[in-house]
Amino acid sequence: MENNSVLILNNEQINHKIKRIAYQIYESNVDEEQIILAGIAKSGFELAQKLQAELEKISELEVLLCEVKINKKNPLEEITTSLPPEDYRNKALVLIDDVLNSGTTLIYGVRHFLDVPLKKFKTAVLVDRSHKNYPVKADFKGISLSTSIHETVKVHFNKDAARVELI
Repeated sequence: MENNSVLILNNEQINHKIKRIAYQIYESNVDEEQIILAGIAKSGFELAQKLQAELEKISELEVLLCEVKINKKNPLEEITTSLPPEDYRNKALVLIDDVLNSGTTLIYGVRHFLDVPLKKFKTAVLVDRSHKNYPVKADFKGISLSTSIHETVKVHFNKDAARVELI
């Protein structure tokens, strides 16, 4: 952990949250044969991979992973995905990120997927903060956290020592 950081979730707690989110995603998509988990590059994609593993344990759903690359400093730049649009057209899709902070990354990610007709569209985050600048919400969330605007939430997905810190 970094100096002056506060542990919010430890590895065991994160795994519990991931299982709970996976069950919620499954319940919301129980009638689907296939679902797309679109993780925002780096930690959002790592969370999507962990959710995929849980969903494959608890359901018969075919789970496809899609990595979404967004320039977080300039979200108006082109957004790219590891799957072509025809692979998620008229499918159920969950857009996933580690932390919902201002909502900028998530809203631009949502906007990207609105160019293709989807059957269902939901969002999931591990940590939901209360500093949104955009009208975007997480349909599935691990934890809601009230923080000051000057604090930062960091998610670390290390092999056996994942953790969420408030800095």
